Amino acid sequence: MRTRILLVAVIGVLMSMAAVLQAAENTKISVIVKTQAGRPVDRASVVIRCMNRSVSKFGKHDCPAYELRTNEEGKAVMPPIPQGKIRVQVIAKGYQTYGKDFEINEDEKTVEVIVNPPQQQYSAHQ
Repeated sequence: MRTRILLVAVIGVLMSMAAVLQAAENTKISVIVKTQAGRPVDRASVVIRCMNRSVSKFGKHDCPAYELRTNEEGKAVMPPIPQGKIRVQVIAKGYQTYGKDFEINEDEKTVEVIVNPPQQQYSAHQ
């Protein structure tokens, strides 16, 4: 009987800790993709992944990965996600793939990405 009461108490404490950890603030992220000349890149694929690990989900990520495309102005707006560390990847036809980690601690964040043209392939046999 004591073990059941102790087990229920431990589960209650863990559930309250999980609720506190999940109450993290959300942030709204906008990604703007431009060329080196400053022109917007439309139809670029933008992938955002949360890098935070959740205790209540046994080490899984807090939110799913989001995949969007930019509009004619080169802008992609993500739904609200938990604040913390995120990874932004941009894939655009005719440009190098871009990837970088960001620490987000604000209510709204605009990430500006400058994509580079492709480089010559490197070979050790030349």
